[in-house]
Amino acid sequence: MPALRYLPFAAFLLAIPVGLNLASAMPFWGGAAVALGLAGAGIGTFDMLQRKRAVLRNYPVLARMRFFLESIRPEIRQYFLESDHDEVPFSREQRALVYRRAKNLKGVRPFGTLKNQQAIGHEWLNHSMMPVHNDNCDFRVTFGAATCERPWEHSVLNISGMSFGALSPHAIEALNIGAARGGFAHNTGEGSISRFHRTHGGPLVWQIASGYFGCRDASGRFDPGAFAEKASDDQVKMIEVKLSQGAKPGHGGILPGAKVTELIAEARGIPLGVDCISPAVHSAFSTPVEMLAFLTRLRALSGGKPVGIKLCVGHPWEVFALAKAMVETGQQPDFITVDGSEGGTGAAPAEFADHIGAPLREGLMLVHNVLTGLGLRDRVRIIAAGKLISAFDMARAFALGADTCNMARGFMFALGCIQAQTCHTGHCPTGVTSQDPGRYRALDIDDKAARVAHFHRNTLEALGETIGASGLSHPSQLKPDHLMIRINAREVRSARSQYDWVAPGELLDHNVAHPAFAKFWEMARSDSFAPA
Repeated sequence: MPALRYLPFAAFLLAIPVGLNLASAMPFWGGAAVALGLAGAGIGTFDMLQRKRAVLRNYPVLARMRFFLESIRPEIRQYFLESDHDEVPFSREQRALVYRRAKNLKGVRPFGTLKNQQAIGHEWLNHSMMPVHNDNCDFRVTFGAATCERPWEHSVLNISGMSFGALSPHAIEALNIGAARGGFAHNTGEGSISRFHRTHGGPLVWQIASGYFGCRDASGRFDPGAFAEKASDDQVKMIEVKLSQGAKPGHGGILPGAKVTELIAEARGIPLGVDCISPAVHSAFSTPVEMLAFLTRLRALSGGKPVGIKLCVGHPWEVFALAKAMVETGQQPDFITVDGSEGGTGAAPAEFADHIGAPLREGLMLVHNVLTGLGLRDRVRIIAAGKLISAFDMARAFALGADTCNMARGFMFALGCIQAQTCHTGHCPTGVTSQDPGRYRALDIDDKAARVAHFHRNTLEALGETIGASGLSHPSQLKPDHLMIRINAREVRSARSQYDWVAPGELLDHNVAHPAFAKFWEMARSDSFAPA
């Protein structure tokens, strides 16, 4: 019967006279019934009169239960329905691993693996009959040794770019204290260096994007004087010029004026309360040659510190265009951070998050192969970023060409993030991504800083054990031969035989065996990112 849908509304109406009758004998229960009836009747009347939601007009009061259940669907799924391996975007097993390491708890598992090792795509590292015990797991790689007056001994695991504004003040401080204790780098994100980055002296990688925050003039263009002043600070160890990011490559963004607080305006060097625009492209350069000249200029202005770029790989010919510019000018970045499209801590349009940009594996191997083909692989370091959590994730990246790794969401989990996926709303339940003091004051800086340092140290110890089992003493010794991939039910292949690899100097010899590489090399031009 259609009228049944109005029964909840009718029940609330009926509660009013029932409560009035009960009031004399049972004042509390009678009053409660009247109050409940008035509330339900008022909501139901509003639902029937409003015109925006048809389901509310047809099911007054009752339909609100649907909206409530829908609002907590992610939590219900995450805590009760998903399996340990459902990555949405990170699985319960992955999150639990970070929590254990951040709390300094043992990461062992009883009763064997939970993974289906016969599944297509399953990966593992071959071990050695002569394993190595690595006592010192503080693995480091030198950046800028060939070009810089002030090279930097970079940890193989560092904090990826997350801006103040995207993260709360307490989160930034906790990350920086953890970085200071562990001697690893804290990337500022494009929001520049805030007072919360400076308080505790942790090593910084200053990220500069198209908005030139912290080093911009009144018109939003690059200001060399402002850059030199901040970059000369001893706390700043390297400079990273962001071309694109995994979450939304090629998109740009806007921070509404209402969200530009006094502290954010101070850090970014922008007017208080005015819309803050991050253009999709840089104004300081427009061609590969101009980009390399800009990087060289930044290296000089910073006093000889390593300078690199960050990108999510898109058009392959643009990477080859940059390669040709390196050959013609003799200039190179000191490092290239390859961000996979599966990365991203901030909010992004669904189409960009799901379908724009190359995943980390493909982007990493392209950049590694191009630099190898130029004979520059030993001069230009590669940082891998994009949904890395465990020591095996890092080992896979090293085997495919990375020198070091950056993590963002892993360190967010170490801070206490519960993957509520409300980062963009300002309602983060743990205070990690909220600018609301009432929320972020719940995040204890000292406790979370200890967890950040623990997570870093314990992950590197796990990495040391992992590569030691393969008979290796440093992640740089991992090669494609070590990584095995199941192709089908009866066949496994190493990454060396599964993928194509360019020989050292092959691009310069004009004898490129890989047809796609040969095509893109011919298409590329150093004076433009557009194909020839």
